[in-house]
Amino acid sequence: MLEVALRHRFGPAGFALEAAFATPPQGVTALFGPSGCGKSTILAAVAGLLRPQAGRIALDGTLLLDTATRLFLPPERRRCGMVFQDARLFPHLGVERNLRYGERRAPQDATGPGFEEVVALLGLGPLMGRRVVQLSGGERQRVALGRALLSRPRLLLMDEPLAALDAERRQEVLPFLARLRDVAGLPILYVTHALEEVDALADALVLLEGGRVLAAGPVEELTARTDLPLARRRDAGVLLGCQVAETGQDGLTRLSFPGGALLTTLPPGPPGTKLRLRLRARDIAVALAEPRDISTRNVLKARIAAIQPAPAPQEVFLDLAIGPSHLLACVTRDSVARLGLRPGLELWALVKAVTFEHRVASGEPPAASAAMG
Repeated sequence: MLEVALRHRFGPAGFALEAAFATPPQGVTALFGPSGCGKSTILAAVAGLLRPQAGRIALDGTLLLDTATRLFLPPERRRCGMVFQDARLFPHLGVERNLRYGERRAPQDATGPGFEEVVALLGLGPLMGRRVVQLSGGERQRVALGRALLSRPRLLLMDEPLAALDAERRQEVLPFLARLRDVAGLPILYVTHALEEVDALADALVLLEGGRVLAAGPVEELTARTDLPLARRRDAGVLLGCQVAETGQDGLTRLSFPGGALLTTLPPGPPGTKLRLRLRARDIAVALAEPRDISTRNVLKARIAAIQPAPAPQEVFLDLAIGPSHLLACVTRDSVARLGLRPGLELWALVKAVTFEHRVASGEPPAASAAMG
């Protein structure tokens, strides 16, 4: 577990950071927020690239920083693997020699994946005979990931590793990041301002604004909260953990979740494949009676657990309970009045579209996103 508590100000009237949080012992913790909120400053302090004015950082009980006792472990002794926006590979070396550089930096007694395992994990085999200048941006980032992993770190730090890539290259690298998360068994601190990366990768979320931590916890819990800035986004909605149940002869795949099931048009994987769905609040409508003779296939019986204010004054969020699972629907206040919506009322939720990102326990790369009304 990584424990962080920091206070730092850049100049008398400059940016001030005051943040405290703890991460799970494994998986990806995303530092998320707008540019300038302090994400990269926190990462630099954890890596030892910034000495904060006050604070304490501990990794699995080992102190990396404690300003109260003037302890400051230098970066080379922290065993943090770092991946930046730009790959920062050695341009005069080939792919294999860049990877071997990371391997040589690993402590002799450190455990972790070997060279061949990392090459296979990140799909680097076809690149081994090439020089850095011959690689695409996505390929460079995969090599940078491999080099960091071969140093056998105790903690992997990623500072917006996909920000410099175009959309196509980001989709190329994301599956390998997901495989790394699932297979490496390392805690990963991941800086991003892209919600789609949070959806695809994060297990825990630290939500930042203006140098402060607004909330921290499991990503699925925080996306369901209507009191956080995430609810002000047009793509606001919940993340729902699902599993492929079956693919029927009609070509539709049934995705089960606690309390119900959804249908999608593209086969996301064999039965048992684990997924994470983003169900946007604006893609969910409600009806008092079960709809019939409509094109929408995903119609779920639900109960209104709560009605919460939405960012727009003429709208509200409905917290819809479907068994133990919860969805959010964004509807107008006029709809609340016309339909007599109230907490405890049972109704039907119509999911207009389903979009998903895979979280595959086996580490296989994800299939394409799918949508179905």
